[in-house]
Amino acid sequence: MSRDARWKALLELLVERGRLDVEEAAAELEVSAATIRRDFDQLAEQQMLVRTRGGAVVHGVSYELPLRYKTARNASEKQRIAKAVAGLVAPGEAVGLTGGTTTTEVARALAVRSDLASGSPALTVVTNALNIANELAVRPQFKIVVTGGVARPQSYELIGPLADGVLGQITIDVAVLGVVAFDVTHGAAAHDEAEAAINRLLCERAERVVVAADSSKLGRRAFARICAAESVDILVTDTAASADTIRRFEEAGIAVVTV
Repeated sequence: MSRDARWKALLELLVERGRLDVEEAAAELEVSAATIRRDFDQLAEQQMLVRTRGGAVVHGVSYELPLRYKTARNASEKQRIAKAVAGLVAPGEAVGLTGGTTTTEVARALAVRSDLASGSPALTVVTNALNIANELAVRPQFKIVVTGGVARPQSYELIGPLADGVLGQITIDVAVLGVVAFDVTHGAAAHDEAEAAINRLLCERAERVVVAADSSKLGRRAFARICAAESVDILVTDTAASADTIRRFEEAGIAVVTV
């Protein structure tokens, strides 16, 4: 197992359990305790965890795993969701994409659509996510609009008043939200309040709003609300979502697509 793969696995275990012992982690990953100690020390230097005697703990209850370490979580579900979301976008439309692993997959699904291979432009993409802009910038048929702002390292998103200035001047057909939580009562939410503010403005500038979220995000709440549930037109999720959860969203007037 490579170091990057090992770090990803360690961080995911840590987020799931809150605390890891060296011996426990070594047994899980089938490596030596010395290797785990070294990994913990190096991750602590990057402020990715807090080192303890004999192990490590997360940085408090609201810990957010940086985007580069989240790509493997529910990967197949996210790819199916992304393909379905991309299918909701018509050629020539202006689409807003927030940051996140699922919306990054949406960008990739849009990039390979044969009916978007040409056009002037085939699609206008507005995003505050640097990684999404970077991936799509090589597609000459796409017009890429980046909001501006200050980069947030955890999610590669641009936040702050500079982004507000751009979004206040445009309108878009559809906003695609990546969220950490989506609940009928508490709405769509993110970990960070500045990120949530930009995502909220993107929703306000859109004709329709789509939440792209795997079932693990549903029925949960997070610190910073993006928008109320009634502001969302469509939820695209995976088939692991319970019938009761789907029913509650539908009763709130949200069209639910499961893939």
